[in-house]
Amino acid sequence: MVGRNKRYIVWFYLLSLLLGSFGTVGFVNQAGTLLDHSLSAKRLVDGFDVGVFGEMLARPEFGPIMASRAPATFFALLFLLATALFLPGVLQGYASTYRLPREDFFRACGRNLWRFIRLMIVAFIVFLIFTLALFGLRGALVKAADGSTSELLPVYVSFGSLFLIFLVMSVLRIWFDLAQADVVLSDQRAVRKSIGAAFRHTWRGMGRLLASYAAATIFAAIVLVAGIWVWMKFVPPANVIGAFVVSQLTLLLLLIPRFWQRGVAVTYYLQNMVQPIAVVETVTSVTVVAPVVPSTPPETQAS
Repeated sequence: MVGRNKRYIVWFYLLSLLLGSFGTVGFVNQAGTLLDHSLSAKRLVDGFDVGVFGEMLARPEFGPIMASRAPATFFALLFLLATALFLPGVLQGYASTYRLPREDFFRACGRNLWRFIRLMIVAFIVFLIFTLALFGLRGALVKAADGSTSELLPVYVSFGSLFLIFLVMSVLRIWFDLAQADVVLSDQRAVRKSIGAAFRHTWRGMGRLLASYAAATIFAAIVLVAGIWVWMKFVPPANVIGAFVVSQLTLLLLLIPRFWQRGVAVTYYLQNMVQPIAVVETVTSVTVVAPVVPSTPPETQAS
């Protein structure tokens, strides 16, 4: 499904690259006022000197850090809004057995924008509650394990709790991915109904869905580690173009697992969540009329 619709991944990558470029303009302008006229810039071009970078941020000529952070935050939120706008069209395209026309794509985007915004608000609240609760519990467990006589117990508790947090967060992601698929593909206006249906099916198909999402996450981890290894092994510190190509190729490949998970949610919806359509057979009664054969007149028989 993802392979048939590779263009969606390319579009989202180009959108993120464009907005990311706009978001870094503020920092580039601030850094340029210092580095364009300083020999210290060579220590950041030929490598990354943390001391030079920190000194640059502390210089009064650099200006307030908020001046470069504000546009980055703005364009990050703009990308989030663009995701809510265009993702319904992606889900509609995944569910289609043919190449979705441009008109249908944007029609699905416009019809589901407000629904997706409401879903994202609910998802943010749920994720925030679980994140605070789980990491608070993890901190308490690690602190309690530090008081034990075993030196390895804190390590086991720390990594074990992180693994459990990963599983819980994956389940939450499955839940809201299914809700998004239900909102778009069933044209459900009541978001709460899609959230309820997705919650029930998340528990019903927990094994298959969690295994598929975990496989996509493992693939993403492999891509990330491979990208960092190639960057460190084959790209010299002074090769800015090489670093740009390797980093952007890694980011492009990292989009595949997330779209793969979206495809998993759409596939599960089509196989298990589509409401059956009742087929009513109409029976039409047919009246057969036999042809009337005229009888022979008596006088004709006599003759």
